[in-house]
Amino acid sequence: MTIQTGIIGFGLSGSTFHAPLLSSIPDYAIRAVVSSNPEKVHKDLPGAAVYQEVDELLTDQDIDVVVVASPNATHYDYARKAMEAGKHVVVEKPFTVTASEAEDLIQLAKDKGVLLTVYQNRRWDNDFLTVRNLLETGALGKLSLYQAHFNRYRPVVKKRWKEQEGPGAGQLYDLGSHLIDQALLLFGKPQTLWADLRAERPGSQVIDYFHLVLGYEFHRVILHSGSLVRHAGPKFELHGDKGSFLKYGQDPQESQLKQGLRPGDSGWGEDQPDQYGELATEFSGLAVQGEIDTLPGRYQAFYQGLADAILEGSPVPVQPEDARDTIRIIEYAMESHEKGCTIQVK
Repeated sequence: MTIQTGIIGFGLSGSTFHAPLLSSIPDYAIRAVVSSNPEKVHKDLPGAAVYQEVDELLTDQDIDVVVVASPNATHYDYARKAMEAGKHVVVEKPFTVTASEAEDLIQLAKDKGVLLTVYQNRRWDNDFLTVRNLLETGALGKLSLYQAHFNRYRPVVKKRWKEQEGPGAGQLYDLGSHLIDQALLLFGKPQTLWADLRAERPGSQVIDYFHLVLGYEFHRVILHSGSLVRHAGPKFELHGDKGSFLKYGQDPQESQLKQGLRPGDSGWGEDQPDQYGELATEFSGLAVQGEIDTLPGRYQAFYQGLADAILEGSPVPVQPEDARDTIRIIEYAMESHEKGCTIQVK
């Protein structure tokens, strides 16, 4: 069986992250795309139909899976319509604007007997895979501090929906959904949360800076993002009672996709040696310090996992409940900022 797929939206997300990965896996065929730019779609996907309206795609009985890669504020409505039409659904992160919307979609998927998952692709970043593997080894001992930064240098506000005032806009939903998802995957729900949110650039209408502190019983998690970082520090910084780990740089898969590379190409998801993380720890009383090879990134694992779920009944690659919890943390962060206090996470 070939999984017939429809994509709603062909901007950066649909054209860069979803279509190339789907095309790299033989289990899928991209049948149709909803886009206002047919020329762009046909250049990349000459065999796909192009619709102007979402309802046109959803009436195609042969489409098995719908990928919602449209602006954040539309995720709930489009995902709901797709499931009501009997389609399996992939929603681009962030899942929804509110946790209550996420709950509604999760229940609808159960009622309709369809699969629902969320594209939290940075679970398969090469640096995060390396951090996750390192924590499982116990090389750092009892963890005290985990810091993850996702900084950019974009001093000028652009005229695009992510940077214009509206539901689901801003950096907390955009980059925050990645960092929060990674933290929850590693450590589960925190006990407390404190947040500092602001619009740091002149003329910014949305949150373009955030600093979150998640409190756990024995350690703290700091998640940070800014828009005025010309020279970034470590992407990951972990400290425990036995050792520390520092990792600079960014996973290369996004830039590789923009360059036209695909999974299986030489160097896919791999770091250059000068990007390897540095571990300082001890074994049997001996101090050890050195570089750790970065594990290869593999964004394709998401869509291969979804194919296995559809064809073989395996679990979906990202449980929608996980993505709902990420939205809840975003809501807690906004509450903490508004009240100026630490929030107890229920």
